[in-house]
Amino acid sequence: MYFQFTEDQRGFQDSVRKFLANECTPVHIRASWTTETGRSPELWSKLAEMGLFSLLVPEEHGGLGSSEVDLVLLLEETGRAALPEPVVETAAIGVPLIAGLQRKALAEAWLPKVAGGEAILTVGHEVNPFVTDAHVADLLLLQRGNEIHAVPRDQVTLEHQPCNDPSRRLYRVEWTPSAATRVARGEEGRSLLAAALDRGALACAAQQLGIAQQMVDMAGRYACEREQFGKPIGSFQAIKHMLANVVVRIEFARTMVYRAAFSVAENAVTRAVDVSQAKLAACEAAVSGAKTALQVHGAIGYTWEQDLQIWMKRAWALDIAWGTGAWHRARLAATVLDGDVLPETFSVRREASPA
Repeated sequence: MYFQFTEDQRGFQDSVRKFLANECTPVHIRASWTTETGRSPELWSKLAEMGLFSLLVPEEHGGLGSSEVDLVLLLEETGRAALPEPVVETAAIGVPLIAGLQRKALAEAWLPKVAGGEAILTVGHEVNPFVTDAHVADLLLLQRGNEIHAVPRDQVTLEHQPCNDPSRRLYRVEWTPSAATRVARGEEGRSLLAAALDRGALACAAQQLGIAQQMVDMAGRYACEREQFGKPIGSFQAIKHMLANVVVRIEFARTMVYRAAFSVAENAVTRAVDVSQAKLAACEAAVSGAKTALQVHGAIGYTWEQDLQIWMKRAWALDIAWGTGAWHRARLAATVLDGDVLPETFSVRREASPA
């Protein structure tokens, strides 16, 4: 299979990287920790102008009608910049969930607003105990069994939950389901919820690639500046090998993440397997990168003043978002060990034994 990103896709990625390098600096991120919402309406509007939120919005609703293959590179850049804004919940999960509903009224009402940066979405799924950015979401898409409910923010009660990452805002959501809020149920609900889970895990994996790469870059720069015994510590073989091992993990995970993006975009029968593999590999690379970068920085890496904490804490937080490592390993194990009861998305067929 021939697979390569186009010049336009790479160009969009470069544009987003340069934009975030100027607009989402560690100073900006630290400042957001002290605000009431932790979010920037101005930055959200600028991201909308770039077309980030309209990528997966169908053309008939004012979007670009693109796919996860186009979005995955941009999500990687949001991880590299440790962007606090709820891009994953809105653009990667919420938009395709609404677009996939059989009843199109919700899409007609909300997707043009999302594409224009006028509305924020978030998604509550049973795999996550809390809902991210529920405090700023205009519409919450919440699971109740096999049902999906679209609930405006003024119809929910929120209880803030602590998180080791100051940039992430998590909430316990109390709400009352009703026929008026229900937008999908039964098989439609199950299918959309399964797709939402895979999109969330894919988005986390893509961000983890950027996070891991950023931490390696930071550790590499520090290793060239910090001297021991009259020479930069980056000249020591032990440091080189530690960083090289993380780079290998990142590149190993990268192909899995890009493959998973293709599987999600095409709704491939291997989608669930590809996504779980990508989530595990990318999270392992990011967590390993956090450990290694902290070791390279030494004692200074533990201080509040050191910006490394921004990416380390995000890596740890995303490691358990949209399915923990144990959850995704169990799903993969089912592929090998329990083939008789696999969902169709696993694409595993057990041949009958010869008589």
